[in-house]
This record gives sequence, structure tokens and C-alpha cells, in this order.
Amino acid sequence: MKIAETGTRIALRNILLLTDFSPPSEVALPFALAIAREFGAMVHALHVLMPEAYVYTTPEATGMAIEAQEESAQAEMQRVDAQLTGVPHEVSVVRGAGLWSAVEQEIADCDADLVVLGTHGRTGAQKLLLGSVAEEIFRRASVPVMTIGPWVRSGAHNGAHFHRVLFASDLTPESLAAAPYAISLAEEHEARLMLLHVLPEPKRREQNRPTEISVAHAMHELFKLVPKEAELWCRPEAVVEYGEPAERILQAATARDADLIVLGVRSAAGHLGAATHLGRTIAHKIAAHAKCPVLTVRG
Repeated sequence: MKIAETGTRIALRNILLLTDFSPPSEVALPFALAIAREFGAMVHALHVLMPEAYVYTTPEATGMAIEAQEESAQAEMQRVDAQLTGVPHEVSVVRGAGLWSAVEQEIADCDADLVVLGTHGRTGAQKLLLGSVAEEIFRRASVPVMTIGPWVRSGAHNGAHFHRVLFASDLTPESLAAAPYAISLAEEHEARLMLLHVLPEPKRREQNRPTEISVAHAMHELFKLVPKEAELWCRPEAVVEYGEPAERILQAATARDADLIVLGVRSAAGHLGAATHLGRTIAHKIAAHAKCPVLTVRG
């Protein structure tokens, strides 16, 4: 995986846009387009045709159904192609046995620096599902993944120009892998950078015992992430709160009107792993409920 170092500006040359032509994918497209313009990147739009079950049909009918499926996908992709006018781009429709294997191959083929996809909670064989396919992608991808969840409203993204970036970290090495992306995007957009660490609620019977990490130490570690030369541009603000991580991160993002959340996640080592921020479902919950895009970086 290409890991950026804190203090270096990230380079986005190739953006892989995954689409299933659903409304969430429609909302995701302007983000890929705007980021491509901001960084001078090329957009590679990909749709993966998944196998469908054709029960009690003749071979001829099955062949016709497959052909119709492909024609429909190509027609939809022509519309995506038109929407990407103005930036270097290419579009492709591929057939694959599974979505991840096709995405993994495309990441390698186009040397992607970022994956962008829309997500929603509906079921369906070809949908990009939160908690299954989408989560598998952001835990297995070797590059950062930006998910546009069901609560991100079309038109509410300010042209995908980020004004307030929230970086949430539990200060583990995995979560800190995302810091350079949060800092660089804040610099690129001259956005406010909010650094958040969530501590567990101290138990009442342990009120007189020190917490695992002090608030002062957490604040110090958060501020250390931002290079001095970047402070003028991103005006960092460090916040330490108590509570359940996903809830506090979502609340902080809403209260501070964040338009991008950045998180570090652990990889899926044979199975879907845990978000670094203290629980398996943290990244999933944030991506599912955030009112802004969520950028996950695998540590």
C-alpha cells in the first residue's frame, strides 16, 4: 500500500469511480469529478456486471437476458461518460464473478490513488452494500476509499469543496495512516482541520483512577500530527471527548458542520476486521450515518 507521510502533500493522479447507476452512485459522481479537477487527476469509471440466477430458462433465453443486461449497462455508462466531460476520464463495463476481484484488478490496472463509491442500505445482487461489499472494499483496498453514504444529500456538498475536515483517530498506528490525507486535503482546500480523539466513559467506581490516556496527552499527540507549515492553512483544532466512538464522531461532525470525515481502518485479514477506533462496527456505522463523505485509509 502506498502510505503518505505526515507533512507531505498527497498526489491523486487516478481516481477509480465505482458505479451501479443507482441514486447513491449519482450523488458520488460529482465528488469524483470535483476531486479530479482539484488534483488534475483522471477518472476511471467502472461498472461490474455480476452473475444473475436464471432459473427455469432455456440457454437461448439466458443468453438473451445476459445480452440485454450488458446493453443496458453500456447505455447507462454512456450517460456517466457524458457527466464526466471536462476531466480526463475513461469508462468501462466488465463482467466478474465477484465485485471485489474486479475492483482489485482495476485498482492495479489504472494505478488508482483513490476509490470513490456511493453506498446505501438496500439489498440487491448488484448494489454496493454498506456492511458487506462497500465495507469489504474499504478494508481490503490498497488505496484510500471515499464512501458517499445514504445521508449525504445531492447538492449538499458545495461542489465537493471541503471547508471543514474532521480527522478522528484513536492514536494507533493504523488510524494514524489516515492523518496525511486529512491534513493534505485540508491544505488543498484551505479548510479547517478538526482532530478528534474519543475516550471511553470512565466507570463510576473507577473515577479516582487515571484513564488509559490523559486528555492532555491526547491533545498533545493530536497537535503533533500537523506540521508547523500547515497550521496557517488548516488552522487545526484538537478535541477530546468521552463516549461511544461512532456516536461521538458523528455528533462532532454534525455539530462542527464537517463536510469530510477521515478515518484509519484495519485491513480485512481473511475476514472483515475491526475499525481502529475501538470496535468492529465503528467505520461501518460512521459511513452508514454520516451526513458527509467518509474517507477511509487502510493502515
